[in-house]
Amino acid sequence: MYKKVLIICRSVHHNNTLSIAKAIGEELNAEIIKPSEFNNKTISDYDLIGFGSGIYNGKHHQSILNLIDELKAQNHKHTFIFSTSTIPVEAMHKNLKKSLIAKEFQIVGEYYCKGFMNYSFTKHLGGFNKGRPNDKDLEKARDFAKKLMNNNM
Repeated sequence: MYKKVLIICRSVHHNNTLSIAKAIGEELNAEIIKPSEFNNKTISDYDLIGFGSGIYNGKHHQSILNLIDELKAQNHKHTFIFSTSTIPVEAMHKNLKKSLIAKEFQIVGEYYCKGFMNYSFTKHLGGFNKGRPNDKDLEKARDFAKKLMNNNM
């Protein structure tokens, strides 16, 4: 069982990803912070670290990717990835996974779901995925967190 869990989340436009982070965090009893609040000196204090953000131009927020680039090798520390996006597909996690593997993290799970977007040209159309993430998405995020805990026992 993971004793100490940290979730590093960057949620920009509508706090879609933060709502997912909170749902996962409640199940894991995790501390949730922004990338700008991360202290590299405390990373060894955590048994599990989650990285999540909305998807921007096909990848996680640059602040998440930059944070990982600054880390030392992690000797197979357990991590998970999550995201919200207009079109949730696993391929959106490719860049983050590559960065985490290069830093010797062991990825133990991934979660993604639709998120509301109404910026750029979509603003004039009323946006996409209104109301997402919804209660069902949040419940699936909680189930994902429970599976993370159960698979580590």
